Amino acid sequence: MRDRTHYLYVAVIVAVLLGILVGFVWPDVGQALKPLGTAFVALIKMVIGPIIFCTIVLGVGSVRQAAKVGKVGGLALGYFLAMSTIALVIGLMVGNVIDPGSGLHITDGARQAAEAEAAKGGEASTVDFLLGIIPGTLVSSLTDGSVLQALLVALLAGFALQAMGSKGAPILRGVEHLQRLVFRILAMIMWAAPVGAFGAIAAVVGATGIEALKSLAIIMIAFYVTCALFVGVVLGTILWVVARINLWSLLRYLGREFLLILSTSSSETALPRLIAKMEHLGASKTVAGITVPTGYSFNLDGTAIYLTMATLFIATATGSPLEFGEQVALLLFMMIASKGAAGVTGAGLATLAGGLQAHRPELVDGVGLIVGIDRFMSEARALTNFAGNAVATVLVGTWTGEFDRDRATQVLSGRAPFDEATLLDDEDERPGEEGPREEASRQMSPA
Repeated sequence: MRDRTHYLYVAVIVAVLLGILVGFVWPDVGQALKPLGTAFVALIKMVIGPIIFCTIVLGVGSVRQAAKVGKVGGLALGYFLAMSTIALVIGLMVGNVIDPGSGLHITDGARQAAEAEAAKGGEASTVDFLLGIIPGTLVSSLTDGSVLQALLVALLAGFALQAMGSKGAPILRGVEHLQRLVFRILAMIMWAAPVGAFGAIAAVVGATGIEALKSLAIIMIAFYVTCALFVGVVLGTILWVVARINLWSLLRYLGREFLLILSTSSSETALPRLIAKMEHLGASKTVAGITVPTGYSFNLDGTAIYLTMATLFIATATGSPLEFGEQVALLLFMMIASKGAAGVTGAGLATLAGGLQAHRPELVDGVGLIVGIDRFMSEARALTNFAGNAVATVLVGTWTGEFDRDRATQVLSGRAPFDEATLLDDEDERPGEEGPREEASRQMSPA
């Protein structure tokens, strides 16, 4: 069957260009179109919980050793911590070299915007974050929109099915069918992507206009270049050394997801597709099902770079430059705090304001200087975070022996195209990987 989704993503590009045009020519109309983008992102978020639940239950429930799941999770978290630290160091180096923010002044409007963001950043404490991982009920974890809550319940369900042995095989088959249903719904929702992209882009361009970008071009360009260098040099080198996979081939394979993130400024819209594509690429269900959702909360390389450069920018703009020791202490605090705000719209800005309020209150007014361009910077954050999660999945899979490199070669060369209609492989399981259907048959067999 011919892949008609090619036309869908051409339509997304056209919709983005039309949205920019409408935002510039008719800014009021552009801002009025914001609900279109909001509605599309809401539709995607509607299926994230069920998709994460099904994927992790299948990944955990179909393996016999619980230690295997713990090994994947431990490696993933260790890698995420290391890469976040590297991202902070790179952001510090670039920020100190370019010295952004000189010559700018804080206005009353910027000060009021900063106070609002600081209030958001101070709302949640670490204890609240940890308690918030526990859902009210098993079912509410799939409906409240919390990635970590869905992750927790799915892990519990997966380990429970492991303990049930052959008696859990019918449940695994049912979850597999449910996963196919949810992915089919997601494929239907994706046809609304052009409308959502048009509304989102028109709204942000109509609200900010071109003037808002002129005085802040340096920090924006520097941030984009830093993110590009981080992805291309750091992630690309690690990916090649560990897995012998070319980064640009992987990014090209995920091109549609990058376009979707760029047009909606939300990495959550591509989370379900990333899980499906990484499984198709050759990662096992366990690796893809654990690494990707966990990475969305803990692997925030783009956010770490943003917090670093934005802090130095504000300190210089307000005439209160930070000593190197102050920079390190403040940014380590922000890196930890950002984990609790993951997945929240505008989390980077709120974390920045909250961190400054807690450590250097006299700098918090400067947050208002970048409120106008935070939306544009959030796109680079989301793209960098997404690329980091894709690379992390390949690396963790390679380290645990749960990544099929031959399969990846076929997929990246175009010989095994991804099924855009179902977002799942309808073919037989790949050699060497035992799916839930085969696992169930093996467990129930007298032999």
